[in-house]
Amino acid sequence: MAERLTATVIGGGIAGLASAAALVQAGWRVTVLERAPDFTEVGAGVAITRNGMAALAALGVDDRVRAAGHMTRTAGSQDRHGRWILRVPEVPVNEDPTSRLCAVHRQRLHAVLLRAAEAADLVNGARVTAVEPGAPAGAAARVTWTSPEGARTIESDLVVAADGVHSTARTCLFPGLRSEYGGATSWRAVIKDTEIIDDRYIAMWGPGIEFGALRISATDVYWYGYFVAPANTVFDDELAAAREMFAGWPTTVASTLAATEPGDLMRHDVYHLPKGLPAYTSGRVVMVGDAAHAILPTVGQGVASSLEDAACVGRLIAQPVAHGAPLAPAMAAYDLARRPRCRKIARQAVMMARIASHLGGGWRQPARNALLRLVPAGRLANSGFAAQLVGWTPPPAP
Repeated sequence: MAERLTATVIGGGIAGLASAAALVQAGWRVTVLERAPDFTEVGAGVAITRNGMAALAALGVDDRVRAAGHMTRTAGSQDRHGRWILRVPEVPVNEDPTSRLCAVHRQRLHAVLLRAAEAADLVNGARVTAVEPGAPAGAAARVTWTSPEGARTIESDLVVAADGVHSTARTCLFPGLRSEYGGATSWRAVIKDTEIIDDRYIAMWGPGIEFGALRISATDVYWYGYFVAPANTVFDDELAAAREMFAGWPTTVASTLAATEPGDLMRHDVYHLPKGLPAYTSGRVVMVGDAAHAILPTVGQGVASSLEDAACVGRLIAQPVAHGAPLAPAMAAYDLARRPRCRKIARQAVMMARIASHLGGGWRQPARNALLRLVPAGRLANSGFAAQLVGWTPPPAP
């Protein structure tokens, strides 16, 4: 009997666990190395577009994620006074796949993926210090990590680098390419609410600022406040600063912030990879998620693109190689499938930032709003731009 193929996944977040699940399902023996002391997710909510749900379907967990979340839809964009800028026609969510969203708490999504990857060897408290890529037709890849028990090195047939925007694996393999501050920071919170926010997602734009809220369950709402600021900005009272920054915005914004407790609120500076990587593979290492293509959140594709990566790890690498295909062409197929698409999404995210939440004040806001109001209702949702983002489907199973 042939020895099982082995894979080491660096990072136990959404991209890492989804990739681990894909490998486990293909029969690989998988080890997941997570730096944190526990396999838990820190965060608030996410909105998964149709392409992300297609990736979850390829992993066999889309129904579980739907059950853990709440189906909603994109309704469009308003200005800070609540006046429509762009509007998506009001169509029942089940009849409009382009605007359909599954909004879910990150912890619930993480829990579904953790269950899907439970057959893997899950190692927490593991800080990766070195990655040696090996060669597809030669030496195994090697990952060295430290933990309270000391240092250890593991060899494997494949390494999946899923260690996030500040990836150690990326630094080892592409030392000149580091994430950069994206020019903005974001508050996020989950609050208890049954009345303030309905089943629509509306992005509200102001000068250098954006507010959005989504229902993620019958009783929970996720909101974010994204704004342009210098890196490492600090407020003495974060919640008071948020309430002051959004003073005068529509009642739904004020009510949402009023329902937020200080302990609910978190804020993170936004980093991305504007230069992109020259390849998403190196030797026996494949890059996924923010480690490969951290993007601005302005097109809502961070989680969805990470799930796409995981589905492609399964369909283009894990399954073919488990059936005897050589690794090198499988890695090349992954790079070809992922890198051009993700680079295009990253550029679209920067473009959207410039015309939306990063746009300054003065004449720019009314000029932008007037131009976009000329777009017929539904034109943007049915455009090539939107179709390209959410129309992705997984590669066929081998």
